[in-house]
This record gives sequence, C-alpha cells and structure tokens, in this order.
Amino acid sequence: MVEKDKVELLRDILFTDDRVFAEKIADRIKIIEKTVNEKDQLSEKVDPIITQRLNEFIADIPKTLGPTITLTLKEEIRKNKDDIVDALYPILGKMIKKYISQEMKILSEKINQKLSASRWKIKFKSWFTGVKEEEIILSELESASIEQVLLIERGSGILAASYTKSETIDEDMISGMLTAIKGFVEDAFGQKNQNLELIEYELYNIHLQSFVSYYVAVVISGNYSISAKDKVQDLIFDFYDDFMGKNLDSLFASEKESDKKIMDRETLEKELLVKFENASI
Repeated sequence: MVEKDKVELLRDILFTDDRVFAEKIADRIKIIEKTVNEKDQLSEKVDPIITQRLNEFIADIPKTLGPTITLTLKEEIRKNKDDIVDALYPILGKMIKKYISQEMKILSEKINQKLSASRWKIKFKSWFTGVKEEEIILSELESASIEQVLLIERGSGILAASYTKSETIDEDMISGMLTAIKGFVEDAFGQKNQNLELIEYELYNIHLQSFVSYYVAVVISGNYSISAKDKVQDLIFDFYDDFMGKNLDSLFASEKESDKKIMDRETLEKELLVKFENASI
C-alpha cells in the first residue's frame, strides 16, 4: 500500500462520522427550507400551535380582560348617558311593543277563558251590583302581576340574575337601558341619596329598588296600587336579606377572594324563581 492510500484510509477512519453528521444536517436544512417555502407543509406545522394558543387566550379572557371591560363599560355609561339612551330607546321601544302585543293576545285569551268558565257568576254579579259585565271581567283581570325581575349592578348596568315569565326581551339590553335612564334622571335632578323608584311604560310599571352595589327592577302589569307596591317591596327586601345580605360582596369574587362563598348566577336565578314566580301582589 502506497503512502497516499494510507493517508486516504486514515482520513476515512477519522472523519467518517463528521461527514455523516454534516450530511444529516444538510438534509434537515433542506427539509426546513421546503417546509417554510411551501404553504401547505408550513400550515401543517404551525396551525396546531396557533389553535392551541388561541384556545388558551379565549379561556383566559374572563380573567385577563374581564375587569378591564367592566371598568370601561362603567366609564362609558357614566360619560355618555344621553348617547346611550338615544341609541337604545328605539330598539327597546320596538322590543317592548312586540312584548305588549304578545301580552294583549294573552289578555284576550284570559277574557275568553273567564267568560266561558264564570259566565253565570259574572251575570249574577252584574245584576246585583249594576256594573257592566265587561267592567267586572276587566276589574278581575287587571290585578297586578309580576312579569319580570332583574338584579342589576349599579353603575355598569351588568345583569347579575333575572326571572321572567317569557323570553321575548333581551334582558341584558334592558338592564343597560334601565341603568342609563336611572342614572340620567338621578343626575338631572342632582339630589344626593335619592333614587328613581318607578318608570311607567304603556301598560307596565317598572319598580326600581336600589341597594349599595346593586338594584332590583320588577316589571309589573295590571293595576299597580299602593298595596301592590308594598307587597313588591316586601318581596324584594325578603330576597335581598335572605340571599344578598351575606353574599353580595362575593357575588363575583376575584381569584384572590376565591376562598369566599360565591353565589353564582344560576343559584341567584333559582332563588328569584322561588321568591317571585307565584308571588301574589
């Protein structure tokens, strides 16, 4: 074996691993370049990572952005009460008009049922009292009735819980609208420690009962008398004393306060249902 062959053999023995390693690196670089330059292959690698990050971001939104959004809403409502009322009033008017139309149909059905079930009783009552049958029917039907109850955060107008007989109205929209109207009227009169207590709209009365951090709005149909008002107030105070007095501050507790007992929306709405569904006023 000549000297040159010996040198070649020695080089092969010493540097084979390095050459193989370098070739593998070159192959990997080619694969990476191909992946980056070809959209489909890049998507296969990147899309799962992006999807995972988006899912994590969405899951963290309530914790990271929730307080900021709440503060922003409070500030915007405080600064732009007039604009909010102007923007929401036409929409709310249409929604309530639709709701009233629905209630008129229900009233018509009640009158028909009353006529068929108590026809002779009404006739005798009309004969003895001299009151027209139609007036007797309407007087019996116009007794006050609770249609809807909203528990709303003061200032922000955020809906904390609700009870309603029907699902025809956007409750979050109504809570924001009521808060804007309530704040506007109270600010307009400039009387500290005084709150708007009643809003009359067409066939309905909206009773507003204010507390420290929240207020309760009760939508009432029929004849809203002083007696009915007293009963509504008693119902509200009973609800508040029983389920809000001890847990109001922990209703939407932060992570630092997670050791407190939290009364969530579902629990609140169950209690509203128990208190107001069959309440007689």
